Amino acid sequence: MKTYVKEFAGEWIGTYLMVLFGCGAVAVSVLFKQYDSILQIAAVWGIAVTIAIYATGDLCCAHFNPAVSLAMTVTGRMSPRKLPAYLTAQFTGAFAAALSLYGLFGSNIAIFEKENHLIRGTAGSALSAKMFGEYYQNLSGASQPVSMPLAMAAEALGTFILVFMIFALTEGCNTKRPQHNTAPIFIGMTLAMVICLLAPLTQAGFNPARDFAPRMAAFLLGWGEAAFPDHSGGFFFVYMLSPVIGGIAAGLVFEKVIRKLMEKQGEDDCCCKKEQEKEGEKSWEQICY
Repeated sequence: MKTYVKEFAGEWIGTYLMVLFGCGAVAVSVLFKQYDSILQIAAVWGIAVTIAIYATGDLCCAHFNPAVSLAMTVTGRMSPRKLPAYLTAQFTGAFAAALSLYGLFGSNIAIFEKENHLIRGTAGSALSAKMFGEYYQNLSGASQPVSMPLAMAAEALGTFILVFMIFALTEGCNTKRPQHNTAPIFIGMTLAMVICLLAPLTQAGFNPARDFAPRMAAFLLGWGEAAFPDHSGGFFFVYMLSPVIGGIAAGLVFEKVIRKLMEKQGEDDCCCKKEQEKEGEKSWEQICY
């Protein structure tokens, strides 16, 4: 049985880098007030995704997100045999990044809690826990509390847009797509734009591994129930289920509708594999299957 060590290593490293820099930007914002706007934090996330893809693209498909991996699997763009390795790498890589951030900023977090009269593990300590997991209630920055249905819709929509653009930017039938080696830049830009749009509502997760693994790290590091404060299951529905639904929906819409329209428009000249063979590229399916 093939173990997919290379793919596991690539996804682990890429997810670790993405969460380290992305959640690190949130931590720096909370602890040191070094960012003045969502745009700055969103830019860090976008750059983090871009460099992670460049760093690991020869090892794996560079998903770093269970919603992306599931969408690729459901649409036949990645073998189901690889899925366990991808998911395990994504969750453990994100968890390791969260532990690294705590190792870097643990003393600063303690000072922040003392200055703000926070007792770790109580409801109020969510103000410091939010540098690990996301919160859609009150802490999101919205003027009014965000309801669970609205938060679910925002996370599903954000993931839909992100996954749709990943498919579009790497699709061989899309003759206007960027060159293969520049696609990561546009994927990172897409993530940054979606964060700017939806972060005021949910803190912008769009990635079950990015949310759950750091949240679990916070739970184990003393935040306890403050890391999972919603007893109605909202954090599962909002930050895990909704991105998966949005990602799979995007993959199916692109594969069943948009891709067929691209093929029909170009007829034989726009056959994905022929087009990419002519350019000396591998198709996404060939890389990931």
